[in-house]
Amino acid sequence: MRFLVRILANAFAIYLAAYFVVDFDFPHQVQDWKLLLLAGLLLALFNAVLKPLLKLISAPLIVLSLGLFTLIINAALLWLLSLVIPELSITTFWAYFWGTLIISLVNWLVELFIKKKKTT
Repeated sequence: MRFLVRILANAFAIYLAAYFVVDFDFPHQVQDWKLLLLAGLLLALFNAVLKPLLKLISAPLIVLSLGLFTLIINAALLWLLSLVIPELSITTFWAYFWGTLIISLVNWLVELFIKKKKTT
């Protein structure tokens, strides 16, 4: 159930980033909701499988940058997602930066809600 919530949160976060961030383009039509869910699923899988490995490999850089290197890891995962889903078009550094920030913030808020819900 938690993984399903993460998929939906990622899909919502990608939608928000595409809506608010310039040069972060994803189809906004109603009929593209399946593609949005697929993007959310792939991003959730990348976060579950690749992100821990990348964090382990780059642990010294994460410590030296006081955690800011995790934004680079998240941007790299977003870049990988844009390679897998050609409808997702991110063209500038700032689009990656703000898109990563929005997606990370949404995932952080959802994680707070999931953890709070789990303890009660």
